[in-house]
Amino acid sequence: MFGTILIFLLILLVLVLSHEFGHFIIAKWRGVKVEEFAFGFPPRLFSVKKGETKYSFNLLPLGGYVKIPGEDGETDGDPRSFTAQPFLTKFGIIIAGVIFNLILAYILISASFMIGIPVPLEDEIQNAGAEVKIVAVEKGSPAQIAGIEPGDTIRNVSFGGEQLSINKITEVRNFILDHKGKEISLSLLRSGNVIEAKAVIRSEVRDGQGALGIEMARIGIERTSIFGGLAKGFSHTADMTVLTGKALFSFFGSLFSGRESFESVSGPIGIARIVRDFSRFGFIFLVQLTALLSINLAIINLIPFPGLDGGRALLLIIEQLKGSPFNAKVTRAIHATGFAFLLALIALVTYHDIVKMM
Repeated sequence: MFGTILIFLLILLVLVLSHEFGHFIIAKWRGVKVEEFAFGFPPRLFSVKKGETKYSFNLLPLGGYVKIPGEDGETDGDPRSFTAQPFLTKFGIIIAGVIFNLILAYILISASFMIGIPVPLEDEIQNAGAEVKIVAVEKGSPAQIAGIEPGDTIRNVSFGGEQLSINKITEVRNFILDHKGKEISLSLLRSGNVIEAKAVIRSEVRDGQGALGIEMARIGIERTSIFGGLAKGFSHTADMTVLTGKALFSFFGSLFSGRESFESVSGPIGIARIVRDFSRFGFIFLVQLTALLSINLAIINLIPFPGLDGGRALLLIIEQLKGSPFNAKVTRAIHATGFAFLLALIALVTYHDIVKMM
């Protein structure tokens, strides 16, 4: 449990720092004053000041922020404030967080292809290094009773003096069917350790059940060159970004029409559970999950809602079109209201996450 929380916090740290670094580095590049770069929300745990910028680490790890004077429309005459900047500089600072999340996803996906990305393989494809992994375990099944978990790799199965090394899904299925009603042994690889499990195969199988109660996938490793990884990483990141955008657009359409509810959305607790599940399959799966979460964070921040980067960008565009800025108090109130709504939404989603666990 502690390991899952630590991995989740590390992933969150990478995502948030990437996003906020985008705002930070573009502001610094354009000579705009940055008062604070923070991970998490107050209360503050500790901070270090370097030059004019305070670097803070806060208690609530649900986001972060870069504090720039004048970002809510205040005017104090400082030529280095956000308000004093031309439109393109302000727009670039606002949108940079989204861009850097996409860059992070691209780097992670490209690195995955270079290191070796797991790909599903059909049994007919010859691959000496292929492994049969358990991807799901049926509740109350012989597999669950035996302590078999998703993410386990089946090394071999045995009964009596008969032992079979596993490289294909059909090998496991045939062995199970040949030993209905009998207790078989499975040698499993879990987090680098060999686990021995004994399970009694169901002699009769009802609809919706499996004789052992597992779902399997045959996984091989696909590696590319550095340039191949960079090329594949770009196309894969672009495809995932488009698909994620379409999925979110479809979700919100269904939400407003009443066909969906926020119960189907995962909050911090739900994402931590996803991290736990992915960690069972290995490091490279966590890298891919981090890339997917980074893309999700980028797309969500593009939504033109107050408190999000998309909302700030929309107000900036409206100001540009009408030729004058909004009143600072109005701007601050709009973003504060949006931020409060987002916090309430996180609380609601977290409540549903807890209910799902019960």
